[in-house]
Amino acid sequence: MSVKYKDYYKLLGVERGSSKDEISKAYKKLARKYHPDLNPNNKEAENRFKDINEAYEVLKDDEKRRLYDQLGPNWEHGQQFQGAPGFEGFNFGQGGSYTFTSGGPGSGAFSDFFEMIFGGMGRSGGFSGQAGGAGFGADPFSGFSSRGTGPQRGGDIESSITLSLEDAYRGGKKSITLQGSGGDSRSLEVNIPRGIKPGARIRLAGQGYPGFSGGPAGDLYLKVQIAPHARYKLEGSNILYTLPLAPWEAVLGAKVRVPTLDGEVELNIKPGTGSGRRLRLRDRGLGSGANRGDQLVLVEIVAPEHLSQEEETLWRQLAAKSNFKARS
Repeated sequence: MSVKYKDYYKLLGVERGSSKDEISKAYKKLARKYHPDLNPNNKEAENRFKDINEAYEVLKDDEKRRLYDQLGPNWEHGQQFQGAPGFEGFNFGQGGSYTFTSGGPGSGAFSDFFEMIFGGMGRSGGFSGQAGGAGFGADPFSGFSSRGTGPQRGGDIESSITLSLEDAYRGGKKSITLQGSGGDSRSLEVNIPRGIKPGARIRLAGQGYPGFSGGPAGDLYLKVQIAPHARYKLEGSNILYTLPLAPWEAVLGAKVRVPTLDGEVELNIKPGTGSGRRLRLRDRGLGSGANRGDQLVLVEIVAPEHLSQEEETLWRQLAAKSNFKARS
């Protein structure tokens, strides 16, 4: 049986010494161009897509690539291939063909050439991965499996969503627009869980890349980021608010109004409260249930910058009469 040799490097348009990164980039570029979903009823594009996937299946795998490279560039001139154990039955002859002496070719989606060389090694499966967070057009074929020609699930997409602290705290529905790498865009309605934390992922089922040959679409995962806030800072699940106090409020105690994401609350400041002390408003942070954080109130004593003559006199009188020493 004669089977035509396939030049996998030529199929991907790369040199033999190309790095894995160069091979991956070449594959992705060609896969986008010839994917059947983008070329419906185009048999030539479908065959080209199969060749591209077969070439990538070999060249991305160190062991397959090593065995393939052992064929050498002179295989057309009758070079005898002496491969690893299990390859003794392959005799490569003139004209880009070989004679198979230890069984028949496989019947999978790959070519007879691939099956005779690598059929016993199995396949590495789908070219799975995730699209970049900048949009939803980075790698539409990351979830495509080269195994078989039946329905294949589409690839997942991972992007990001930036929420205000208020939106993360309260949750609810939010409309977003995702920009694709090709300049296209789509709008989606996302249900934001109440108290969602930065780094959490929101899954939108069926909103990933379309499936292949009628397979289901993949999912879209939105990684949550929370925008900086003018008033609050995040410390894990806790929300930190800095409360300025006048010196006399800290010394004598006071009742002050403190903002929270649920509205203002009255906070009791005990006499002698020092700067840097943290007060806690329970269950007013991010998270839910037992894992819900708090709002922390950081006391910061603020001294007046400008004093009237009468105020300065009074402060001097207080300083003269006070026995308090800030430093030992």
